[in-house]
Amino acid sequence: MISLSNLANTHRPRKRVQRVGRGVGSKRGKTSCRGVKGDKSRRGYKAQEGREGGQLPLYRKLPTKGFVNGRFKNNVHSMNLGRLSQLFQDGDLINLQTLRERGYAPRRAGGGLKILAQGNLDKKVTIEANAFSSGAIAKLEKAKISYKILEAKTV
Repeated sequence: MISLSNLANTHRPRKRVQRVGRGVGSKRGKTSCRGVKGDKSRRGYKAQEGREGGQLPLYRKLPTKGFVNGRFKNNVHSMNLGRLSQLFQDGDLINLQTLRERGYAPRRAGGGLKILAQGNLDKKVTIEANAFSSGAIAKLEKAKISYKILEAKTV
């Protein structure tokens, strides 16, 4: 009978723990693989990020001024036609709001919704998005599925 007391790991052998500081005869004794003297040989030593001894640290050499585009970036949420086909039924309206309600779009998508062409959409739905790829437009027109391009959002 199998119980927790007699279960064994049969997939990989146990790693042998390397015991240090157990005498000179153990090959890992005396200095315990730490070398001789210096901060790193001492008890309680922790390497501090950015410290370079007496040398001027790299973070102080680099310039701090400059333009960063992150404040102006618009995150665009993109979805493929094949994924929309899985998520929605005939007659549904597909836009960023309905995707958010179903939990498939993030709360913040400053650039709006973009529809991409991968996969096939075989359901008669209405799509409202801020952008469509040229391949997606071709597929939607071929399948006679109605779509509407919304104004680009400005943040």
